[in-house]
Amino acid sequence: MPKARTKKPPLPKKPGAFAKGTGSFPNRLTLGVDEAGRGPAIGPMVMAVVALDSRTAASLTRAGLCDSKTYGAGEDAHAIRCALDKMIRARAKFVATEEVEHTVIDERVSRGELNVLEREIATRLIEKAQLELGAADISIDKIIADGKRMFAPLCGRFERFESHDRAEEKHASVAAASVVAKVIRDDRFNQIKSQYEVELGPIMGGGYANAATRRWIRAYVERYGKLPCEARLSWPHPYVIDLIGDVQLKGPQGELFAELEA
Repeated sequence: MPKARTKKPPLPKKPGAFAKGTGSFPNRLTLGVDEAGRGPAIGPMVMAVVALDSRTAASLTRAGLCDSKTYGAGEDAHAIRCALDKMIRARAKFVATEEVEHTVIDERVSRGELNVLEREIATRLIEKAQLELGAADISIDKIIADGKRMFAPLCGRFERFESHDRAEEKHASVAAASVVAKVIRDDRFNQIKSQYEVELGPIMGGGYANAATRRWIRAYVERYGKLPCEARLSWPHPYVIDLIGDVQLKGPQGELFAELEA
């Protein structure tokens, strides 16, 4: 009589990009830290923190959550990020943001303190999260920030704090923070460009240091003899030197711009 075959157990389903806290694993809460708008020549920078538990992180990952840059640029990409932003805010345990105006960025960059500024903002947002979640008797199991060297000094300030390069590619809470920050940054830039499009035509480039941004800033300078008021004066603007000279604020920021161009 032939032996009955033993039925093999089904293979576990492959988890999503960030889903590691589902099923029988503990439902841990992770606070992610990221920014949008560090590099642009125009407009503000936005930093965000988002607290997601493991199950919510897995759910948002299945819904398409990943690093905000993955979606690309343009109106379609912005619409995708806006939809995710609504889901994140509805499901996260905590969301907080802080906008940094270009004038503040100029002041700190001229002193070589952009990284210091980002750490100060991150500290305020993390402490706010700890205070509000603590009041609701919710503990944060881990804090993860995008930028290994930049945020490493905060390891001594906060327990269970980690900083990693490209953290938004590996941790859903950091990806969520990147999306939330990017939506605000894009909304702010859209408000800025709407002031100029009547005269200059469609404005592309998102305010970043690219050819599209250089074109419309140069067109503005040709018409008015100065940079737009939202321009970061601590950033180099070599494409208008022939029109208005070198208007960049002087200071110890050479290393920063080498980093942004890399």
